[in-house]
Amino acid sequence: MVLKRVIPCLDVDNGRVVKGTNFVGLRDAGDPVELAERYDAEGADELVFLDISASHEKRDTIVELARRTADNVFIPFTIGGGIRSVEDAQAVLDAGGDKVSVNSSALARPELLSELADHFGAQCVVLAIDAASSAPAEPREADMDAAGLPRPGAAPATWNVFVNGGRKLVEGRDAVSWAVEGVERGAGEVLLTSMDRDGTEDGYELELTRAVADAVPVPVIASGGAGRLEHLSEAIAEGRADAVLCASIFHYGRYRVRDAKRHLAEAGIPVRA
Repeated sequence: MVLKRVIPCLDVDNGRVVKGTNFVGLRDAGDPVELAERYDAEGADELVFLDISASHEKRDTIVELARRTADNVFIPFTIGGGIRSVEDAQAVLDAGGDKVSVNSSALARPELLSELADHFGAQCVVLAIDAASSAPAEPREADMDAAGLPRPGAAPATWNVFVNGGRKLVEGRDAVSWAVEGVERGAGEVLLTSMDRDGTEDGYELELTRAVADAVPVPVIASGGAGRLEHLSEAIAEGRADAVLCASIFHYGRYRVRDAKRHLAEAGIPVRA
């Protein structure tokens, strides 16, 4: 039985955890190491740190944050942001990180995924994808079922891919096909963020999540939109995600990690106690 995971996400900007809506309007959420320690104590399965401005501003990755976290936290954590080479990844992993996440750099040079997997193993390589619907308007209600997923026979949805913290559209890239290619090149996990849902607290983008989960043989982490505990169980049961990434609902104290784990267990979803 594969246990599903609850993963707090800490978006880091200038050494502080921040959170916005649709990738903009950022507000402070606290010190990253202090939050990481809290989530560790509450029973989080893993952590993800994303330096949201490293790729945009061409800064070095948050190696020192990885080192501080490793000294104080005892669950696996992933570091992403500005990793453009095996050497960048080596620095993060040597500092105590367990996995590295790549996004913009992998799209700019897809062979980076193979290089990282060959050097560290696929289990250390997470492909992060920031996706937004390419539809010009909301889907017709007649095409959707009660869960907000497409009915059989409805036209398939497509999602564009963005880089540099959602600032730049990647022309000609579809999120599902990019996930498939990324896994074929060596990614051992996909971190899938819906830009349309990010920070809205309206629930995960189930159709996107399910499309990617059905297309790749590796775990998919659903990200973007968690506002209620029911959204987490929906992402797993209906979106077929292997893990759920959460930010606002934990950072600002609405729920604790243990609340999420209890809800999933009561919904019949296997989780680590």
